[in-house]
Amino acid sequence: MADTDRRNFLKTASAASATATAVLAGAPAVLAKGVNDKLVVGLIGCGGRGPGVAQGFTGQPGVEIAYVCDPDEQRRNKAAAQFGVKSEHAVGDLRKILDDKSVDAVIVATPDHWHAPASILACDAGKHVYVEKPCAHNFREGQLLVEAARRNDRVVQHGTQQRSNPFTATAIQMLREGMIGDILAAKAWNVQRRSNIGHAQPSEPPAGLDYETWIGPAAMVPFQENRSHYNWHWWYDFGTGDMGNDGVHDLDYAVWGLGVDTHPSRVVSLGGKSYFDDDQQYPDTQTALFEYEGDGSIGSRRQLTFEMRLWDKNYPYNADSGAEFYGTAGQMLLSKRGKLLVWDERNRRIDKPVAKNPVPLKISNHQQDFVDAIKTSRRPNADIEIGFRSAALCHLATIANRLQRTVNFDPAAEKVVGDAEAQAMLSRTYRDGGHWAIPAGV
Repeated sequence: MADTDRRNFLKTASAASATATAVLAGAPAVLAKGVNDKLVVGLIGCGGRGPGVAQGFTGQPGVEIAYVCDPDEQRRNKAAAQFGVKSEHAVGDLRKILDDKSVDAVIVATPDHWHAPASILACDAGKHVYVEKPCAHNFREGQLLVEAARRNDRVVQHGTQQRSNPFTATAIQMLREGMIGDILAAKAWNVQRRSNIGHAQPSEPPAGLDYETWIGPAAMVPFQENRSHYNWHWWYDFGTGDMGNDGVHDLDYAVWGLGVDTHPSRVVSLGGKSYFDDDQQYPDTQTALFEYEGDGSIGSRRQLTFEMRLWDKNYPYNADSGAEFYGTAGQMLLSKRGKLLVWDERNRRIDKPVAKNPVPLKISNHQQDFVDAIKTSRRPNADIEIGFRSAALCHLATIANRLQRTVNFDPAAEKVVGDAEAQAMLSRTYRDGGHWAIPAGV
């Protein structure tokens, strides 16, 4: 797809709105299944998150988990037993799921470097996709996934569940109604104590792990115990750090409340490893600043700050994750932990804040919303365009952090301005010699 065409369809992304219901208004058809049809689902990625997401589908009428896929034999067999999947449908190669025309949708809960490649292949195979956050390992793959979803007219739900949370949606509605005036700035945070992954050396992969498949389209490196199961999060080749792992949730509802529906124009990120003496590559301490220019006039500019400390238990408002919104007539604290505090412009607490015109979410279960979106021809609460913009914040902040300089970005063209090195980092280095899962157009 040409840059001009991509810009045009990205501009049609639903604006952040009072509720997810409003976000979905006017969404085009997505080749619905009949309400009474069985929905056959395949699980791709059987680590801790994958079975948890799949479990959310099992109680829904007419939904069957028919396949499980993982390059780790022990994990896929455990998942097969959990969901009653036939042994021949417990596979190590995701293409076996995609080739089965009876499969309607897949859950992609792999390591981050597989998220977009697997999801793009699934869309091209005619499957709807529930993809865990972040939707892509890098910015370019996120663009290509949005294109694949639209090209194939597929429902793609991003695993940022706050979009289906009535508590969060109601708080956003209050912001839309002007409870704290015009919102000019927001701050999100992710504060928790992670573990030291130690120092390790390359070794042989454990029995039962198809390491070749695990690496997939990424550049080949030797197996190393502390960059395999879960610890892949902290390595540039495979994960997106904790900003992409947990922080993306808080960034997602921060930009929702801030009311921006574009990429930022400027990104600054400072930080590094202040606490952990181990092999982790991503920061354990980071502060990022995103600036949205708007139309350039006074009052249209917005600012978003993100703070991350992975060695701390001193949480703001006793909430390990959350967002604050600063308006011209007050302030709001919102946390996915169920906390909501509002102050007026004289810093007086507003007791029991309520929305004037609350519009309840049609469906408040994220997996059920995905199924309903397929059956009723609408976009899901966390449509892939929304998910891509939130994930892109993590990618742009990582680039700014690694280069230790400001990244100037053209939101419409989706390109870095005046920095060829930063522009190249919107994509990544893939497997030498190629691989069948490398997305076309990277």
